Amino acid sequence: MSTTSLSRDPARYSYYVDDAAYRELIADFHRIRTEEPTVEDPAERDFFRRLVEREARLLDRLDFTGWMASYADECFYWVPSTPNGGDPRSEIAVMFDDRRRLGDRVYRLSTGFAWSQAPSSRTVRVVSNVEVFDCLNADQKLVRSNFMINEFWDDETRVLAGWAGHRFRRYDGKWKISAKQVNLLQCDQCIRNPSIIL
Repeated sequence: MSTTSLSRDPARYSYYVDDAAYRELIADFHRIRTEEPTVEDPAERDFFRRLVEREARLLDRLDFTGWMASYADECFYWVPSTPNGGDPRSEIAVMFDDRRRLGDRVYRLSTGFAWSQAPSSRTVRVVSNVEVFDCLNADQKLVRSNFMINEFWDDETRVLAGWAGHRFRRYDGKWKISAKQVNLLQCDQCIRNPSIIL
């Protein structure tokens, strides 16, 4: 493998994380917060609803390989710690991962040495109120949905709720998640260790 191909491997280097990517990320998720959904075709809305529901099912099954495959090579996973999303360059986030960090997170969970997940949590996710937004780029869609995660671990059950924003992009005819923002209702409160992937 050449040095050039290694430097373009998002699992090893975060070459695509720059100010332009941050600006686009913030603008896209601000749009979800302020605009009405623009996709009215029920079939198209249903298609993206099924993609979001599939992601929830993969996480409930702890199928992290399948979950990672639903993400683009150049992607972001963002859990803000402020109710309005903010800017991950200047605000603390509960989580802010690129592809490399997502891979690290999944690897750690798969080793059996992530003590906060020994044993693994059992979860059931509920997804609702799915809205789809058109973008100027025809190969991109924004999706907003509400969620509730019921987690059972160590004889305790807790509920995490909020709304998620997904940015889907089409790569070679397949829609992949290029960014996800998880907006927890209790984002600015003590949420203990969010050791599951939300």
